Order: sequence, then structure tokens, then C-alpha cells
Amino acid sequence: MLFRILGPVEIGRLQVVAAPTRTALLTALLLRAGQPVNVDELSEFLWDDPPASATANIRSHTTGVRRVLDSAVPGLSDRLRTHRGSRSGYTLCVDAEELDLHVFTLRARRGRNLLLRGEVDEAVVVLEEALALWRAPFGRGLPPTRWFDAHAAGINSARFDAYQDLFSALVLADRTTELLVYRIESVVAEAPYRQGLWELLAAAHSIHGDAAGALSAITRCRRLFADDLGLCLPPRVEAMQRAALAWNAEEARRLVAARALSTEVEAPTSATARSGAG
Repeated sequence: MLFRILGPVEIGRLQVVAAPTRTALLTALLLRAGQPVNVDELSEFLWDDPPASATANIRSHTTGVRRVLDSAVPGLSDRLRTHRGSRSGYTLCVDAEELDLHVFTLRARRGRNLLLRGEVDEAVVVLEEALALWRAPFGRGLPPTRWFDAHAAGINSARFDAYQDLFSALVLADRTTELLVYRIESVVAEAPYRQGLWELLAAAHSIHGDAAGALSAITRCRRLFADDLGLCLPPRVEAMQRAALAWNAEEARRLVAARALSTEVEAPTSATARSGAG
């Protein structure tokens, strides 16, 4: 992988160490890889209220980005092309398989399709490969502009979508070991307002025959949603509570399968999207 942005920005095996605006410019060009981006667009990406010197600043930072590219891989700056004229700007040429975000997106989509087809063991393999590309949440250290905030929310949400698909596949493949419970707990800690993760955590406990563990997780979910969001227990989690109370492992599996086949999308909360907790 030549370019990595799912965590600290890296080129090859070299972590980019540069001024924040310079790193942000490189990230913006990678998010629009292969597409021409004019200077006016870049100004809006980097600043909510661009300074009068924005164009000059972008030119200066682009020169710095070229140096960063060459320091990582000699000659790599040739990939950064300049467009002149009325819509002056830049294009960073990147092949699809060279950018971790693109590879993650393709693998996560393939894993999701395998899950929908019931090929759960293969789905586990592909989704594990997709999630292994992440080294930290996307967006840390980037300027808090509307453009970067929107991308951070969407990209980090896709990571948790993939985790939910992975955990669903593990449950449906009858691979609900204690390790699965611990993995879900760690992801819940990052994304505490995702009801799907709470449902899966309760399901993993229920299928193990640990009704007390399932009900404890559901109680934590109820308190969190009530105290932080002013919401009642989500209906799907409430349904999992009934399965736990009835010691009904098959019903827990059925509920997981129903969610896995659902097209319902969980939106990240605005408070946690940038940090990767939404």
C-alpha cells in the first residue's frame, strides 16, 4: 500500500511529518485521488473562512507536499500534477490499490455481500482483512472544517459498519467465543451510541448461555441512551432483552440475522464522528 490515511498519514512506510495544513492538503488530494481539484475548492476544504492569502498559501503548501512525496519515494512528486488557467488546481494520481481507504471500501463491500448471501465464513475472512487496514480513526489532526468533518463522519462510520458486519458473521457462523465478547466490548467503547453493537454484545452473551451478561449489557445500554441522549432502549436491543430473559439462543441468532439483512443505516452522532466513536 503506497498511501495510508486510515490512521496517521503515511506514504510507503514513512509517516508524514509536516505542518498540519500541509498534511491536510495531502489528505484532501488523496480523498479526491485522480480527480482535478481547483484552488477554490481546496480553499473551502482547508478553511471554513479562507484567508485572503489562501491561494498563495496553497501554492506554498503544495511545494511542501511535493517535497514530502519525494522524501518518501524519490520521484513520487511527479504524480502531483498542476493545472493552470481559469480553473487552476492539482491532481494527485493514485491507482486504486495504492490507497488504503479505497481497498478498505472494496473489501468491506465484498464482505457485506458475502454476509447477505449467507457465506459467513468467507465474509469473516474478507471483513477481517478490511479492518486490518485501520491503524487509528480517520481525521485526527486534520483542521475541523465542515468538509473534513463530513468526510471523517462518513469514513469512520464505515469502519463501524464493517465491525457490525464482522460480528454478525461471527455470530451466524457459531464462532461466539469469549474473545468475540471482548472484541465487541472494545468497539462499543469507541462507538457507544451504536445500538447494533449493543445488540450484538447481548447476542454473544445470550448464545453463550450467559443471560446475566446479556442483561447487564442491555442495562448499560439503557442507562447510556437515557442519560446521554434522552432516548428509550432501542427496539432491537429490547427484543434481544426478551430473548435473553427467555434463555432463547436461537431467537438471539435470528435477531442478529434479521439485522444483518436489514438495509437500515445507523448514522454517527455529531459528538463522536470525528474521533471515530460514532
